[in-house]
Formats: sequence, structure tokens, C-alpha cells
Amino acid sequence: MKRVISRVLLLLVLTFPSLAPAVPAPSHYLFVWAMQAKHPQASAMTMTPADIPSRRSKLGLGKDFLAVFDVGPGSGFGKLVAMLPVGDAVEAHHTNYAEPPDHFLYANDWLGNDTYVFDLRDPVHPRLARQFGSVGAYGYPHSFADLPNGDTLATFQYSGGFNHAAGGLVEFDPQGKVVRKVSAIVPGHPNIRPYSLAIAAKLDRIVTGSADMMGAQVSHVAQVWRLSDLKLLKTMPLPAAPDWIYDTAADASEPRLLADGKTVVVPTFNCGLFLVRNLAGDDPTLQHVYDFGYRGCEVPVVVGDYLVETMQSGHAIVSLDLHDPEHPHEVDRILLPPDEYPHWLALEPGGDRLAITGYGALNTRVRFATIDRRTGKLTLDATTIDMTRAWPDGWQGSAIPHGVVFSNP
Repeated sequence: MKRVISRVLLLLVLTFPSLAPAVPAPSHYLFVWAMQAKHPQASAMTMTPADIPSRRSKLGLGKDFLAVFDVGPGSGFGKLVAMLPVGDAVEAHHTNYAEPPDHFLYANDWLGNDTYVFDLRDPVHPRLARQFGSVGAYGYPHSFADLPNGDTLATFQYSGGFNHAAGGLVEFDPQGKVVRKVSAIVPGHPNIRPYSLAIAAKLDRIVTGSADMMGAQVSHVAQVWRLSDLKLLKTMPLPAAPDWIYDTAADASEPRLLADGKTVVVPTFNCGLFLVRNLAGDDPTLQHVYDFGYRGCEVPVVVGDYLVETMQSGHAIVSLDLHDPEHPHEVDRILLPPDEYPHWLALEPGGDRLAITGYGALNTRVRFATIDRRTGKLTLDATTIDMTRAWPDGWQGSAIPHGVVFSNP
């Protein structure tokens, strides 16, 4: 009987191709947020506004810009198709993690406290739609997420000035108008610094990490908010175990929503991984579920039932099976050359490609890898995009990429 049913289903698919599973179209473009730098390998790690002149001089900085590269099938792969310079560069940093449905991409220069919003509806002719700095008392935005209502929610690290106090959340409508803003300040927790965020719309929840970009203090919490009114519901301590040698319960970085739309995991910069328990309830908590083993972990992406994490200190990309979120296990890893320190990952929408940026030898290139969505297996691609070239605006030399995003199909 099973064979008969299988044959009938096969016949239906052959007869009616529309019944066959749709194969996502590959992304044709990669949007790269970068800054011009004559000396990209120079040491300029200081991170305060007072250091801006020195930083610009040491790195030989020019402009922040958005570049558009062809990454579609065919011989045009890696071709620069557009470049849009904007303001003076200080530290080109995060963008949205994926291209928003409305094609308006947020990109910030963190230390410069400047955020640019790009209109990508015509991807080969990007346009600067608007820009902003601080929003009232809130400054230094870090991460951006699109909301089901079409708005954009941003984490702001600080309020009242540079590293003065915890920042908060700011919601923008599609025209850039501020809809709501709320504080992350909690008495007894002076080191809260909103970092990144995960939106669990099914549960009317937001989860934010807490870590200071400049590393001036350590935070040991993550926060849960109600999406519908941005009310702060709980500041959750990261539980530490007494036998840990390293403080993996510090600096919650990049919360991520899993494929079920209800489960959120919270990595830390020290490579711990925590599961949010009772997220839909009144008293959510964090459970430690995994230690990646390294001590420098950065931007992850969720690919089906897998969490793919950049291990900066290990020169590695790791694929973690989260079919059972309480018992994750590693299924594969890519080891990069010892002079490459991965930081950012971007996932092709519906596809299997990953784009990687970082530090060291990755300071001036974009790498690519693929992931098997069924097994989590990772494969490093030999192809790269070199960010040292003659640029259309007259800049001759290197650029440092950071946030990169595949175009929507």
C-alpha cells in the first residue's frame, strides 16, 4: 500500500509541478557595509569618542559606504555593481542581520554614533533614505530587527552620554519616525548595555542581550520584554556554575529565535549558550545548555534546527544541532587559517550560503561557506571578495567590511 501511495504522489507531482516543493531562488546580490581604510591592519583598539581622531589617523580612514556585489550564478560573481559613500568613517559596524521585507537596511557607524538607512528596492542603485544619531537621551545604537508590523526595533547601548548609563529600545516606523522608546535601566544592575535582540512574535516577546561594545564593564544578565507595548518584563541573571574556570555567564551577546518561532537561545561572548525557559510566562529564566569551548564567540545565524556560530578565538565556524535545545551537540566545524578571526555571519534567505567577515586577514575580504540544511554540515568555499581595489568614488586601496547581507530573492 505504501508503494502505491508513493507512486500516486510522484505521479501527482509530475503531473502538477506546482505541487512540488518550491526551490528558493538564489540571492543575486550581497550588500556589504564597510569603511575605507588605508591601513586596515593598524592597531586602533581604543573605543571612546576621545579616540576618534587617533583612530581615523592610525587606520587612515575615509568614508563609510555600502557596496553591492554580484553573487548570483555565473561568471559575474564578485563583480562590484554599486557603491554609495556616506559619512566620515569611524567604525562601520552592524546592519540588520537580513534584508528586511521592505528593503530598507539600517547600517551604523557605532563609535561615530551615526546610523544610515538605505533604500534597496532597486539593489543596483542603492539610495540613502535618511540618517540619524542619538534619539533623545539614547545613543550608540547597535542592532536592528524588523517587526511584524513593518517597523524597525533598535537596541541603543547608552543613555545620557557615552557609557553613562544603560540605553534602551527604540522603535521606528517605515518612514523613520520614532514610535516608542523605553529604557533598559534596572536598579541594582548598573552594567546593562543592550546589545542585540531576538523577536518572538508568536509569544509577544523580545529578548535582548547585554554587553558593552567598548568592554569597559561586564554584564551578567539578559532581558525579556513584551513586544506589544515594549514593557520590560524580566532582567534574567545568567546562571554561573561554581566549577567553571571561565566566566561563560558574562556578556550576553546575540539572542536568536529558533525555527519553531517560540524558543530563544542566548549566546555569550565567552562562548556559553543559554536557553530561555518559560519565555511566554511571567517569570522567564535562563538555563545553561552548552559551552562551545572557545573564549571568543561572535555573531550566529539560525539555519533550520542548527545554530551556526563564529568562534573568533578558535578561527572556526561551528554548527550546533538544536533539535533538542536542552541538549545541543556539535555536528560540524570549519577551521579557518590561523590569521583569520571570524566575526559576522549572514545567511542566504532560503538558501545554503553563508557570508563571513571578521578581523586579521579577514579585515579586507568576505569569505563564503555553505551549509547542508538537513545535516548541518559546513563546507568552506574557496571564493572570496577582495575589498582592496580601485573604488568608483576614487578611493584607491582597502576597505574593512563588517555587516553583510544577502539580497532577498
